[in-house]
Amino acid sequence: MAQQPEYLTTREVAALLRVRERKVYDMAAAGEIPCRRLTGKLLFPRAEIERWLGGGAAARPAQGIGVSGGMAGGMGSGGVVAGSHDPLLEWAIRESGAGLATMFDGSLDGLERLAEGAACAAGLHVPDGRGGWNVAAVAERLSGGAALVGWARRRRGLIFAPDRALADIAGLRGLRLVRRQARAGAALWLEQALRRAGVADALWTEPVARTETEAAAMVAQGEADAAAGLEAAAKPFGLGFLPVEDEAFDLVVDRRAWFDPPLQRLFAFARTPAFTAKAAALGGYDLTETGVARWNAP
Repeated sequence: MAQQPEYLTTREVAALLRVRERKVYDMAAAGEIPCRRLTGKLLFPRAEIERWLGGGAAARPAQGIGVSGGMAGGMGSGGVVAGSHDPLLEWAIRESGAGLATMFDGSLDGLERLAEGAACAAGLHVPDGRGGWNVAAVAERLSGGAALVGWARRRRGLIFAPDRALADIAGLRGLRLVRRQARAGAALWLEQALRRAGVADALWTEPVARTETEAAAMVAQGEADAAAGLEAAAKPFGLGFLPVEDEAFDLVVDRRAWFDPPLQRLFAFARTPAFTAKAAALGGYDLTETGVARWNAP
């Protein structure tokens, strides 16, 4: 008899539980099922799943957070980039070989992880309601030892199926919108945009998209009619995109970790022609402020 694999895939677990794969992703993100996350892929230890199904071992959040350029495990929290997801950042971490891990679960979650010493940097795009980005959120939550460094300006707006026309935010009335996690910058942005447009009857998907790519994928797969998203996320799926504004996506970094090789290697890579070419191919990026210090904690 062939030996059973030590780890199950998301599809295999979904078949075992008789649920959709999206439900398995949600359970993993909420720490409701034993799993590991390696280079962005979820793996489920067979033995732990069997004990969990039998009411034994308690579930725990995904471990081995997606490491790029190194092995999962054995890396301190100083090697983790948390916060909001950005397609260009995710690609650059992998291609630069910086050896950084990622835990993308929203801007405000990233700020908390940085404050707790569980990350060396966090991606942010938090609107302050007055036309500014990120500085107010960082100054309010971090008292010292941190700096805000520009990553890119990004074109943010609405992603929708190519057979649907959207002219403005008001056009979202009655549509199924992709739900983002409560502490994501995209959720905060869309909440403000809907309020300004007087839209109070939007319908939300039950599954939560935790990255820009997941949000676009849900629209592409017909699970939602529209989503708050990036041009860089819409383009690979061939989706429609309505630009609304340019936002500042920054990295807030631990000042001590800034001088360590991983972050230095990442930002050195961000100065290469390959990085510039990738940003242009994705679309919707302005790299003018990449690497520029935008705020420094007292």
